[in-house]
Amino acid sequence: MNRVLHNKTDRLRMILADMGGCVIGYSGGVDSTLLFAVAAEVLGNRSLAVTATSKTYPERELNEAREIAEQIGGRHMVIVSEELDIPEFRDNPRNRCYYCKKELFGKLREIAIQEAVGYVLDGTNIDDAGDHRPGRTAAEELQVRSPLEEAGFTKQDIRDLSREMGLPTWDKPAFACLSSRFPYGTAITPERVSQVGLAEESLREMGFRTLRVRYHGSVARIELGEQEFERATAILRDDVVRVVKAAGFTYVALDLQGYRTGAMNEETM
Repeated sequence: MNRVLHNKTDRLRMILADMGGCVIGYSGGVDSTLLFAVAAEVLGNRSLAVTATSKTYPERELNEAREIAEQIGGRHMVIVSEELDIPEFRDNPRNRCYYCKKELFGKLREIAIQEAVGYVLDGTNIDDAGDHRPGRTAAEELQVRSPLEEAGFTKQDIRDLSREMGLPTWDKPAFACLSSRFPYGTAITPERVSQVGLAEESLREMGFRTLRVRYHGSVARIELGEQEFERATAILRDDVVRVVKAAGFTYVALDLQGYRTGAMNEETM
């Protein structure tokens, strides 16, 4: 471990130790997994990782989160968060994530009270600052802390330390809930979420790792990692079309720009 990352890691441990106890919003992704692992090491049973499952959170992700939590050995709880019951979220405005995070962090705050700990944490890091993240407003309102950001961790730092610690998420592709697949203003319904989820799961079963299926009515716009284009177009084209149509789409399009975070923000910028 290089000196800079070593110093950031020491800082992270100190921040967590000073808290004395915490509840962590844990999705099983790269960031929250590292935070959970370090908190479990520093605080032991005074830390609790909480995963919120819903229709927008694929079962594959939930299963992985459970497996990783077992590997880490820390305390882990699964709760239900039905953001699709929130009209403001379902209508899919540009600040959709605010309503989801407000509900989630509110539930985590209640759990923190029950656990008699003073802090709710999330996995935000300093690279998140430039992205469109209305959920940060909800985090600020509910006094959620972001120790990775406070300790100066970048996304690459998180991956490097995760690898150093032997966490299986160190090279996991970025993931966002399925609601991020819909253009702002397009209503998010259980049926549409299921349609997108089925298409993505079918593509993952074919071996694709970095992908998004963006919903545009009858059109599925597929974003893939650059290294996966050839398989989708030259080798598995017919299979890609078949499984995506089987999910309920009429047309299947491959986005030539490939996968990038925040793609649904582009048409409003």
